[in-house]
Amino acid sequence: MRPDQLGDLAVFAAIAADRSFTRAARRLGVTQSALSQTMKRLEGQLGFSLLSRTTRSVAPTAAGDRLLATLAPALAGLDDDIEALSRARGVPIGTVRITTGKHAADTLLWPMLPSFMRRHPGIEVEVCVEGGMTDVVAGRYDAGIRLGERLEKDMIALAIGPPLRVAVVAAPGYLSDHPTPMAPADLTAHRCIAYGDGHGDLSPWSFERDGHAVTVRPGRGPVFNDGNLLVAAAVEGFGILYILEDLVAAPLADGRLTRLLEPWCEPFAGYHLYYPDRRGTTAFDLFREALRASRSV
Repeated sequence: MRPDQLGDLAVFAAIAADRSFTRAARRLGVTQSALSQTMKRLEGQLGFSLLSRTTRSVAPTAAGDRLLATLAPALAGLDDDIEALSRARGVPIGTVRITTGKHAADTLLWPMLPSFMRRHPGIEVEVCVEGGMTDVVAGRYDAGIRLGERLEKDMIALAIGPPLRVAVVAAPGYLSDHPTPMAPADLTAHRCIAYGDGHGDLSPWSFERDGHAVTVRPGRGPVFNDGNLLVAAAVEGFGILYILEDLVAAPLADGRLTRLLEPWCEPFAGYHLYYPDRRGTTAFDLFREALRASRSV
């Protein structure tokens, strides 16, 4: 093997794992063009194709799969050896990749990250803020942060935040022109400002009162996938909004919004760090413990 091929082979393994030049480039911190040039050079040196490319997908060829069977464990072993050497030196190194929603990133993750990154300069942190649930295994993340009630049963979950509550709110101007909803079912007849995932799917609204759970599909109104726009639309009177209460604390306090159906908005499980098994890297273990410790600060 040529001395310069090891790095190129690691690039091939990353693209094959992500099934995407775009995702691999983002994870490796390089351009897609650079990855394409690397693969062109490597395949030219080897004399056979490693990746099958279409406009929609990337997948290993039969030869690529055969090479990966040896290459992937070898690269993983190198990572383990390097980490072991770093532990022996007392300076942890590695990468921590986390997927999270924006609210958790703002309220839980960012408050602890600056001190963590200063304390462990050898650990690279990558945070991807996404709206929906993410498969941490398929996405090659170390862990994700989401609401406890939405986690898969096969995930290890660590509570990292307090219980949360939602608030159902509307502007006084909207309520002056529409009847005030007295029960969750009444919301189907109202214009409601909804969170959408960008693919036409709207999140249902869940309520609970005295052990009785109700889920309703809100009446059609404006749809956004950004919290600031959701609140702004409610303040402007475009409908009823269902949102975490801390995001509307200010407009509730100054009267721009009025709270509705409060008895139906009971506390629920807050944010959890979730990951597939207990075998983590030193970098991830340090991150997990720092996040857990920050909860008590």
